[in-house]
Amino acid sequence: MKAVHLFCFVAVSIGCSFTSSSRGAAPDASPIDFARDVRPILSKHCFACHGPDRNGQDTELRLDVRDSALEHAIQPNSAESSELMQRITADDAELRMPPATSKIPPLNDQQIDVLRRWIDGGAAYTTHWAYRPIQKPNPPVVDDVAWARNPIDAFVRAENALRQVEQAAPADAHVLARRISLDLLGLPPDRQTVDDYIRQPSDATYEQLVDSLLASPHFGERMAVLWLDLVRFADTCGYHGDQHRELDVYRDYVIDSFNHNRPFDQFTIQQLAGDLLPDASTETQIASGYNRLLQTTEEGGAQPKEYRAIYDADRVRNVSTVWLGTTLGCAQCHDHKFDPFTTRDFYRMAAVFADVGEVEVGRQVENLELPTDEQRQEMARLNDAIAIAKQATVGDSPSEAAQQRLKELEGELGKLRATIRKTLVTQAVPRRTTRILPRGNWLDESGEVVDAAIPAVFQPVTGEQIECNSRLDFARWLVSDGNPLTPRVFVNHLWRVMFGTGLVTTAEDFGAQGSYPTHPMLLDWLAGEFRDSGWNVKHLLKLIAMSRVYQQSSDIDALSLQHDPFNRWLNRQHRYRLEAEFVRDNALAVSGLLKPEIGGASVKPYQPDGYWAQLNFPKRTYRADDGDRQYRRGLYTYWCRTFLHPSLVAFDAPSREECTARRTRSNTPLQALVLLNDPSYVEAARALTDLVLGDPPTQNGEDDHARIKWAFERVLFRAATPPELEVVQRVLNEQRARYRSSPGDARSLLRVGQQPDFKGDDLAAAEAAAWMSAMRVMLNLHETITRS
Repeated sequence: MKAVHLFCFVAVSIGCSFTSSSRGAAPDASPIDFARDVRPILSKHCFACHGPDRNGQDTELRLDVRDSALEHAIQPNSAESSELMQRITADDAELRMPPATSKIPPLNDQQIDVLRRWIDGGAAYTTHWAYRPIQKPNPPVVDDVAWARNPIDAFVRAENALRQVEQAAPADAHVLARRISLDLLGLPPDRQTVDDYIRQPSDATYEQLVDSLLASPHFGERMAVLWLDLVRFADTCGYHGDQHRELDVYRDYVIDSFNHNRPFDQFTIQQLAGDLLPDASTETQIASGYNRLLQTTEEGGAQPKEYRAIYDADRVRNVSTVWLGTTLGCAQCHDHKFDPFTTRDFYRMAAVFADVGEVEVGRQVENLELPTDEQRQEMARLNDAIAIAKQATVGDSPSEAAQQRLKELEGELGKLRATIRKTLVTQAVPRRTTRILPRGNWLDESGEVVDAAIPAVFQPVTGEQIECNSRLDFARWLVSDGNPLTPRVFVNHLWRVMFGTGLVTTAEDFGAQGSYPTHPMLLDWLAGEFRDSGWNVKHLLKLIAMSRVYQQSSDIDALSLQHDPFNRWLNRQHRYRLEAEFVRDNALAVSGLLKPEIGGASVKPYQPDGYWAQLNFPKRTYRADDGDRQYRRGLYTYWCRTFLHPSLVAFDAPSREECTARRTRSNTPLQALVLLNDPSYVEAARALTDLVLGDPPTQNGEDDHARIKWAFERVLFRAATPPELEVVQRVLNEQRARYRSSPGDARSLLRVGQQPDFKGDDLAAAEAAAWMSAMRVMLNLHETITRS
């Protein structure tokens, strides 16, 4: 039986309740919604055998298609007469569904009740929420008009009013200033900015602060971390040898795009098909480097056909996750078990990229050279000189001097070209034949030859089919009104930037196995606003930043902790640890070490000796950078896929072998050890100590408490509490006693990184080392590495 795709629209009541523990089950008082309440249950317990995958079905029953379900298993308005209910409640293990042999857990009483109420109510099916066309809803009227500053507030407040849930108080001014800076820049604010805002914490001054942050060149750096995770950017190719490759120019393109607020539709098209644009430029060629970000192999013995299949699958997985929020990669070997994607859809999307020129397996990749004007002029001069020198070597007996001169000039040219920045770009070639690989087997060429196309579920039910004859066609479709997923998926990422988690918590999966939106109408309003604004990223982020919802305190009371521990209702702000790069950036910034240069080649921070010992083919030695390059932002850290920098690993940075739509947030003892012992943080503590002992104004001479208070203001942008003063003072006194008795240990501690040798006597060295130990504690505080 053919699947019947019902493109109908259902208005989701603003009063629909959602709890952190009831996904797939609605409270008795609320109406049953198929997409929110029923489909998740069927997807988890039934679709593996009775879902979209035709090859996995033991019967004709399709519970994802209403016609099939009504024909075989469901009698609308009568749960008691429906075989579905009889099977899931059967006492006989031979009759009960799902069968015990399937290893799928049985339905619980709450889930059974949801299905019973749904069937008794008519067993209505609706299109999966993520695939419905975006219809921008009107913001609801709320009980507290003064509180709701913009539509975001209205959507959140309307739902919480029905739940009788109060919103949190506004965050303190210093908390909000630090929060918005960390969210938009990945850096703490400067002290003057915070002081200016605290003196006059009005809506107008806050808006000025937001505007200044969005205009900062560091905004692009912060957003690049999000994007580079999604598109799996790295400095190495992965797989066997994990060799180096040139792609940092692409990273600069991403930073520049966010800084200049390039519309997201243009940003998309340039990356997928920048080389095919009628007005293609060097910039759009650089953008097309997206198609080369996947893992590749340079092993000479690898099978070319095998790796073409691997590359095709990699590109399909990434594009479908980044722009569509789907797990289309699951359809590589069989039709998707839970979502309406077929194996044919998978290979037709792979065919979109059949014109991307691949370097043959085992050969070094070709790069686009990007010389500066000065380098271009010098190359022209050397090429002219080489041409003249070659003429001097023509003849029966060219002089040794002429040959030596030619050799010297060619050497100079080689050295010059080695300094030119290079990057991988896409070069279109005649399209390769793409066929369905049965069970994903690259050796089996019996499958049907297919052309490029978008997934069938997105084709109009009636009317002309959407053409997809090239990467450019496909890229334009991704950001067209006919595709409802791209705006929903990306605004969910933008929400995650500002709240730490998306309105759809499974940012990588908007399908049947993913999470239902906590605020579906808000998500659609944001998606519609994003599209209507011309895909304006800064506009949407400012809207979120200016909302009362965003500006709430993250403090939690006992009642909220009991009823909404994961803050799904948004009656407060989220509190969470900074991402790996920003943990280090924050330490460098508050210590005064951070070098704010934007863009450029990747850098190598301090790393444990021998960490790359097993990195072979070829053997490589890690040499930490010196000078200012050692203090650049974590975004620019050399990203070695198989041996990612251990400090990044400790704080859950991904290897970027695959798309990472949301990072893990762990809390481990290893993180504390990194903060205490990694040379980057130890050196930051030394630099912070120099500031504490040198710059802070004090009212009582060399008063310890005055300096500790200054350190709290410097690191946390708030005053220290009396208990905190006592704790740090105790650490300081203990360390003073230790280092006064061991001055050699004091000098050893102070001799870290690139900091100058300490010039004072032993007593002064002990004092500096004691303060340095106290500053290590400051940089290790939970609050220091947390965004509140």
